[in-house]
Amino acid sequence: MSHSKATILIVEDEPSLIFTLRDTLENEGYQTLVAENGMDALKIVEETRPDLMILDVMLPGMSGFDVCRKIREKKLLFPIIILTARDQEIDKVTGLNIGADDYITKPFGVKELLARIQARLRRSDDYSGRKNDLIALGEMQLDLNEGIVRRPDGDQELTTREVEVLRFLAGFPNEPVTRKALLENVWRYEFSSNTSTRTVDVHISKLRTKIELRPEDPRYLVTMHGVGYMLKIS
Repeated sequence: MSHSKATILIVEDEPSLIFTLRDTLENEGYQTLVAENGMDALKIVEETRPDLMILDVMLPGMSGFDVCRKIREKKLLFPIIILTARDQEIDKVTGLNIGADDYITKPFGVKELLARIQARLRRSDDYSGRKNDLIALGEMQLDLNEGIVRRPDGDQELTTREVEVLRFLAGFPNEPVTRKALLENVWRYEFSSNTSTRTVDVHISKLRTKIELRPEDPRYLVTMHGVGYMLKIS
């Protein structure tokens, strides 16, 4: 997906930030759309499927979390990067739990945002071109190409980040993978002294609710104490 063809929907109500984001993205060759509230964002998504959304949490009326939730309920899986002014774990966890792919805390650097956008678009593109990404886990099947866990009690959707985590773990079946390895290979450019292993743990915990029938007693995505995690594939 070339930059000139990628359309990014900016959902933000602060005029100065809208201007900055739009100017920055268009200078990079992206096409941009803008919505200043949640309802307008959902309408634009219905009319024009964007390739990526930058979504502020604090919006008038409907919150960014609600916008994200409604989009995922419609089975739309384009990457969503959440903007939050509060560098609090609860916000990040909430965003990831409802289907966001990434988050960035205000104030942020333009280079950091562009790097995250480029990575999300690249990985989203990678996934859409993959075939036969099917992993059987007992009664369940992971379809990494479609980003879906097929379960006896109903399908669960995976975020692009969750697909990345599973794909990396699946590359080392039945072998322990360290948190550091996950951070370096899945989070890549975001991996720094400020990126804690707690980030990995949050994703693993959420993943278990999707790929385990009994998340409290995991059979497939298991913790290797003192090491990291392992995906058990028979």
